[in-house]
Amino acid sequence: MATPGLSAAARSQLGRVLRAGDAVLTPNRTAQILSIARPQAAQQLARWARAGWVARVRRGVYVPVPVESASPDVPLEDPWSVAARLYEPCYIGGWSAAEHWGMTEQIFRVICVVTAARPRNRRPTLRGTAFELHTVPRDRLFGLKTVWRGQTRVQVSDPARTLADMLADPRLGGGVRHVSDILSAWLHEQANDAPRLIEYLDRIGNGAAYKRLGFMLETRHPEQLSLIDVCRSRLTSGYVKLDPKLPSGRLVTAWRLWIPASARDQSP
Repeated sequence: MATPGLSAAARSQLGRVLRAGDAVLTPNRTAQILSIARPQAAQQLARWARAGWVARVRRGVYVPVPVESASPDVPLEDPWSVAARLYEPCYIGGWSAAEHWGMTEQIFRVICVVTAARPRNRRPTLRGTAFELHTVPRDRLFGLKTVWRGQTRVQVSDPARTLADMLADPRLGGGVRHVSDILSAWLHEQANDAPRLIEYLDRIGNGAAYKRLGFMLETRHPEQLSLIDVCRSRLTSGYVKLDPKLPSGRLVTAWRLWIPASARDQSP
């Protein structure tokens, strides 16, 4: 990569920052590594960006540029690591977690992030990578597993929590049809983890999730009698949609659930 030269001092500083192995570079972190003031660190990052050694993601946020890159205009090398730093406290969830755990073969181009932060832009695109952000209270950051992406620690919802989130909000699964397929995959591989799923649903406290789960089990997995009984025992008052994004077709009174017309052939 052809870049303007750096002084010996600047090269030394850049080397120290890059050797720290951070996926995301910020003025605060750079100031900490180099033991300099934050404004000085911000100016140094800006100079390195102009020289092509780092790439700006957004104001005050940069990523290293691989030395073999022919241009500083590079995509994010590891979007999960970037998300973990930009939206902390957070976890990778929904369809992205389902892909990670092998619960779906469908490929999603958008990274699903669940965060306790309240970003203004819920669908940012950073250096060509699209993210979809969902906000939850801080006390809902449970049921997570740690994975390491290089030197960065990233939280990912475990399989049961991934499914629980989708049942509470089908958008996290890309719609209820896909959630139903993920439920089938989870039952095939993780059915003995049903107590954990129930624990998570109880902690989330979303009655609609039990209505959706009970309906899906009764229509596609009627052999899951004990799990269906648990859903019935937690049936709350009021009527909800199987998929909030789809128009209602008819009411399944047994589960107090409005189902879309396209799901009529699946109703009991």
